[in-house]
Amino acid sequence: MEDPPQLFLCPISMELMEDPVTVSTGVTYDRRSIERWFFKYGKTTCPATMQRLSSFDLTPNHTLKSVISSWLDADRAAASSSSSSPGRERLPSVLAGIEATPFKVTALKDLKSCMEGDAAAQEDFVARGGIQVLGRVMTQALVESSGDFSAFRTCEEAASVLAALPLPDDASAVELVLAPECMRPLVALVQRGSAEARLHAMAIVAKLSTAGRDWAAGVDADDLVRSLLELLSDGASPKLSTRALDVLLDVVTSRGARRRAKAVELGAVRVLVEILPDGDRRGAERALLLLKRLCKCPEGRLAFADHALAVPAVARAVMRVSGLASRLAVGVLWLVAGAAPAERVLDDMVMSGAVGKLLALMQVETSASTKEKAARLLRTHDAFWRQYPCFPTDLRDYLKFLN
Repeated sequence: MEDPPQLFLCPISMELMEDPVTVSTGVTYDRRSIERWFFKYGKTTCPATMQRLSSFDLTPNHTLKSVISSWLDADRAAASSSSSSPGRERLPSVLAGIEATPFKVTALKDLKSCMEGDAAAQEDFVARGGIQVLGRVMTQALVESSGDFSAFRTCEEAASVLAALPLPDDASAVELVLAPECMRPLVALVQRGSAEARLHAMAIVAKLSTAGRDWAAGVDADDLVRSLLELLSDGASPKLSTRALDVLLDVVTSRGARRRAKAVELGAVRVLVEILPDGDRRGAERALLLLKRLCKCPEGRLAFADHALAVPAVARAVMRVSGLASRLAVGVLWLVAGAAPAERVLDDMVMSGAVGKLLALMQVETSASTKEKAARLLRTHDAFWRQYPCFPTDLRDYLKFLN
């Protein structure tokens, strides 16, 4: 499927619009994205123009929706009827001229079109040193980008070419992308690229991770973590947030406790707690997995205990999101309340309903390890929890039974 025209993409999510609507400034957005902007984040401006809106009426753009539908139908028809590969024969000449031409963005688009959907052309590209060429182009563009927006646009377009390669299937290509000439510009794109460029950069990182490589070893991990946390806090695009969680998990997992402690110092626990209630199933599971990893270090447990919403946010996920989310949530509570917990944590577990959910988990089908953690938490702290006047009698009786 070819890339949709820019006009068809929502300016917020950079995804193809399903239900285009127009705001009072005349800019069109996908309904789901603009409603999140207004009602979830409480914004009162047009995201594209930053003009304050006098009205929050959303006018359906039936014409654009019809045009998008026609484009999708035509694209599917072209894909099903076309059996010939793109201009593979043009690949050598296009590749050879990229570094010399002043019109690099156009040349990179042409290069991408030569390889799209053609595995043989992609193999030729790697064999002819294409990844090294892109690395040099991106590095040079990054150097020039401080005073030249078009140079940074070149870097973004080069990343889109890399993102189209099936990296996990080609070990030699993976090694080439791991070189500093490629990785440093990719990290820069995650930090300050457009929404589309960030998606491309993080897609490349995900492929490197799938190939089993520690791609984070050669980058400034602290700056990267800071940028990912800012992206998650912004929350404008669900797709970007999901990608950011995957990349953050890779960074935090590598280099052990030292990297986890640094992520906590940069505010990772706070951000994860605050995005957890609004995440979809996959996002919630990734956020809980990250919290569990961070709470394995003392700094993470302390940051969790100090956040007033941490226990309620995690407790809310139990028996609500998925079986995996419930297991991960109990794992987090086990780490922060298992041994010598802060009294505030135990208070919050009662007031948020976490204790009741731990009891309920013991009555339903779940993993043996999760039931054991729940039972041990209840046995360890039952004397503390039973002192609450508001504590339900049936739960108090059940706690006595456990002992």
